[in-house]
Amino acid sequence: MTSQRTRDRLINRLREQGIKSETVLDVMRQTPRHIFIDEALSHRAYEDTALPIGYNQTISQPFIVARMTETLLEAGPLKRVLEVGTGSGYQTSILAPLVGELYSVERIRPLQEKARNRLKLLGLNNTHLKHTDGGMGWPAKAPFDGILAACAPEEVPEELKQQLAVGGRLIIPVGGSENQELKLVVRESETEYTTQVLECVKFVPLLSGTVR
Repeated sequence: MTSQRTRDRLINRLREQGIKSETVLDVMRQTPRHIFIDEALSHRAYEDTALPIGYNQTISQPFIVARMTETLLEAGPLKRVLEVGTGSGYQTSILAPLVGELYSVERIRPLQEKARNRLKLLGLNNTHLKHTDGGMGWPAKAPFDGILAACAPEEVPEELKQQLAVGGRLIIPVGGSENQELKLVVRESETEYTTQVLECVKFVPLLSGTVR
């Protein structure tokens, strides 16, 4: 179930669902999603569905990974990007080949350590991981040309907005457990932001604090 034919079938489905960036699709075709989940679920790795990875977290649905990545990059190349919620490291592995430097924060240390090993295995040397409360971002490395959040706060955190460079783009699911919307926030100037709702989604909540 991890053959190239199985991967190609997933890519064709993503294309049919409206993913247009062949660059994003190529990276997803080449990335072995099965190494990011438990072996017992590896036969489902190339289904277009979210899967559990422990600690009440999930590896995101491939369509949503593609959609968020495509939207983040559609205004042009990004040099510095922040990812909020490393999780399994799958979204990280899709973003890393497409940006200059990728900074990723995760509040659950065991997940982060597994992700670090997977990224090393794939030779993705432009990734920088930190164990911290995700909602606070990574202020010391700001400003970022792009921020992608893989967990949903009730409202867009002001801390993340402030870490965007002018012209920078933030892709983030927002809302409670029942009603979430994927939003694109663009920092137009030092004080002005525009927000666009992309679609309804379902993500794990963004929680405060850290887990060791």
